[in-house]
Amino acid sequence: MIFRASDLQKVTLKMLPFADAASEGLPLGQLLRLSLFQVSVGMAGVMLLGTLNRVMIVELGVPALIVALMIAIPVLAAPFRALLGFKSDTYRSAIGWKRIPYLWFGTLWQFGGLAIMPMALLVLSGNTAVDVPEGFRQFAAGLAFLLTGVGMHMTQTAGLALAADRADDETRPRVVALLYVMFLVGMLVSAIIIGTLLRDFSDLKLVQVVQGAAVVTALLNLTALWKQEKVRPMSREERAAPKPAFSDAWDDLMSGGSAGRLLVVVFLGTMAFNMQDVLLEPYGGEILGLSVSSTTLLTAAWAIGALLGFAAAAKWLGRATDPYRIAGRGLLVGLAAFTAVIFAAPLNSTVMFFGGAFAIGLGGGLFSVATLTAAMTMPAKGIAGRGLALGAWGAAQATAAGLSTVIGGGLRDVVGGLATQGTFGEALATPATGYSVVYHTEIGLLFLTLIALGPLVRVRAVTEDREGQFGLADFPT
Repeated sequence: MIFRASDLQKVTLKMLPFADAASEGLPLGQLLRLSLFQVSVGMAGVMLLGTLNRVMIVELGVPALIVALMIAIPVLAAPFRALLGFKSDTYRSAIGWKRIPYLWFGTLWQFGGLAIMPMALLVLSGNTAVDVPEGFRQFAAGLAFLLTGVGMHMTQTAGLALAADRADDETRPRVVALLYVMFLVGMLVSAIIIGTLLRDFSDLKLVQVVQGAAVVTALLNLTALWKQEKVRPMSREERAAPKPAFSDAWDDLMSGGSAGRLLVVVFLGTMAFNMQDVLLEPYGGEILGLSVSSTTLLTAAWAIGALLGFAAAAKWLGRATDPYRIAGRGLLVGLAAFTAVIFAAPLNSTVMFFGGAFAIGLGGGLFSVATLTAAMTMPAKGIAGRGLALGAWGAAQATAAGLSTVIGGGLRDVVGGLATQGTFGEALATPATGYSVVYHTEIGLLFLTLIALGPLVRVRAVTEDREGQFGLADFPT
């Protein structure tokens, strides 16, 4: 038997992770290049929610309330993702591009926000030779966060819509999983690199690192969008034709009830999985007495679980498994995960705690990929396109993530303070009570999400004639 170089190349490509996500309309090389926009969005997310959060409070001495308000600004821009997605659906240009202009302008906004970010933060902290009025300091910092946040939302919405346009029905679920993996890779790699570079902190180093991230953002996104959308020339009459109204497109999307219910599921489920985002490591350190190095490994456990969730979701979706059923499996894994975290304290079990962190990532990964796939494959009705559906999904997901983090932290502080003062009795007068209430709240939200998800699974099961299967559709909702 004679092996040719082309045969060896095919075998090598098949061995690559997510190689089966490629299709004739979206070859593997172009798919991997397009996914780079998720790396830049993940890097920006780490900058806003992690690195700069700590730098402002610790190194620059900015009050925590001001920091919280600045971080909330990108969340306030999240609901506009639905409008951005609709605009990319209906955009008309002389060469026929729809998604690329929004990817480009999203890149410019993201780049501009990060470019002015370090200077704005230094002005906000008052570490300047010139006395700057207080109102201008806060305006400058707020503008930097707003530009970065809007750029992230615009880039991600248009990029996901472009990937959905180019992928076929068979490979689209695996494309979704790959894009999620790249987002996670962007967060992990940038967190390590940025954290290492800022180890010896100085004002100059802050400027260099953040503005360097702006340059990397532009390079990644330009590489991602290059030749990704075909040129389809449009006449002046076609471009001048009346465009549909956003309200009409939204009504079309919501008609039938499945899209609206999906957004409720995404909002509740994201709230449930993300409320503990800022509490997991403090819980391990304060309640279980883990060291800083040990609690840092929690992120690794969560990331491994999330990656396995992405891979499992891609495999099941590739077998034409109902994405709503996969989302239900993720929710059930989440119930077990938060139960393990709660019982880790009274049992003083580090193994159970790390297992719970791993399962949170696994359940969250299954839920996120499944619901995004459901939004990406939702049949278009009337003038509602994929951009609007994906924008609505992103708006619900990002808004819920921001709100849940704030609510979780506030709930822990209020309940924990009352508990340690003896308000709830001697048995609950421990710091663990505040954390426990948050985790119990997340379990309650998971049950609410299952209730909201049930009719979607039942409708899909009846439509596809799957009466012989038993699943979430068989539970009373």
